[in-house]
Amino acid sequence: MRKASAILLMIMILLGSVTLCPFAAYAAENDPSVPTVPQIRIVTENGNGTTLEKDDDYVNATISITDTDGAVLNGSVLFKVRGNSTALSFVKKKSFTFKFDKKTAVLGMNKGKKWALLANLFDPTLIRNEIAFGFAEKIGLSHTVSRRFVELWVDDSFRGCYQLTEPIQVSKERLNIDIESNGGMNDFLIEREATRNESDVTYFTVDGIRFAVKEPETPTDEQLNYIRSTVSDVMTAVKSGDRETAAEKIDVPSFARFYLLNELCKTVDFDFSSVFFYYKGGKLYAGPAWDYDLSLGNSNRDLSEKGRMAADPTGLYAADCHLFKYLCAYDWFRQEVRELYRQHFGDVRAICADDGVIDTLLRDYGDIFARNYSDAGWNVAKWWVNVQKKPLATYEENIAYLREWLTARNFWLHDEFGCYLVGDSDNDLSVTILDATHIQRYLAEYPTDDAERMVVRSQTGDEALSILDATAIQRKLADYEDPGRIGEPALY
Repeated sequence: MRKASAILLMIMILLGSVTLCPFAAYAAENDPSVPTVPQIRIVTENGNGTTLEKDDDYVNATISITDTDGAVLNGSVLFKVRGNSTALSFVKKKSFTFKFDKKTAVLGMNKGKKWALLANLFDPTLIRNEIAFGFAEKIGLSHTVSRRFVELWVDDSFRGCYQLTEPIQVSKERLNIDIESNGGMNDFLIEREATRNESDVTYFTVDGIRFAVKEPETPTDEQLNYIRSTVSDVMTAVKSGDRETAAEKIDVPSFARFYLLNELCKTVDFDFSSVFFYYKGGKLYAGPAWDYDLSLGNSNRDLSEKGRMAADPTGLYAADCHLFKYLCAYDWFRQEVRELYRQHFGDVRAICADDGVIDTLLRDYGDIFARNYSDAGWNVAKWWVNVQKKPLATYEENIAYLREWLTARNFWLHDEFGCYLVGDSDNDLSVTILDATHIQRYLAEYPTDDAERMVVRSQTGDEALSILDATAIQRKLADYEDPGRIGEPALY
């Protein structure tokens, strides 16, 4: 296993996907007098904001939000602890909710009364949520929450780096569904909730799959029966196996997008909680995306079989969860996902690429990530719950692990979905002069140690493989005109 990891790490270094740099390098070019991110200062009425627990109700507070351009928003809010595992009593860096008395635009995001401050405590890199939300936007998953990295002070105590986001909430500016017309028996929002019980939440079960009703917030018996019956009809259509029948009840593109996101990320919670579906205009839609701190390899493989599966960058995970265990059994749905992956193959690669998503996040926010651990004092290796992968000793090691895991995940998925880059004859997810050499060796029947990894096919569009295929790759690398489709993602 160690040898395989070392080989994979060597591949990533050769591909330019691994960059190890200290915190000082992240922040070197930033002027410390100018805040890199907005700053939020909350002062509670009784000065007890840092000791609040989940069972405490909202408390009165004032808020001051300073943007990076110097603009300041001041106001009065209600303030409380939010979350589930992140709200446990032993957790010191808690997530919060604050609520204005009227809809308010914050930091350029859409108006809303309620806002979430995510601590990302169980993700030592602090960027898993941002990677997932960003990819959700790339693939067109509707209603992905707007968000900004911020630094937070509560009652003059510096709490470090947070993510200010819109919560999953029904409103014209956020999740725009109609939960009021027709006596409240129209649209609705539900969440997969396997076991959790809360006194103020309504639950129901269809086909052994348990859901929580999120909107309407307190459904009447009549509304609950309508929601249960509607979801039952959806399940029957999905289980039919017929695309046209399923498409009458679900929005197939949203389910393909949601599945691809969660299969890429291997979100350990995907069969348990924080998985949303909304019903609108007579169809069930998958999403919006939410809660990815325990994803992308960040699960405890020793805790459970689900934890082991989620921690492994190989294998399918989301394909065996709730509605997707039916959908993923059908060729038409798998083909929808394969085509979506092909279209966004470049977006997956860009996460770990040089100057890609991770590098950009570290360049833009590395200084506030550093202050989260230095000034706020959240030890990168200390804050750990048993569902989470035990953090490595340093921030840099945790970033390197995330890169390694994502790179390995994409290598596995491109094989699983039958996707390749035209011209990538050695199957390393890049097109280089070595690919032309591989074709030449293949045509010359010259033995190679990489024979099992080679994927040699025509690059010119002709049926027969010939030396012209090697020439097409060379023309592409030399920026000649008309190199064909070299470098484009394609499906087997």
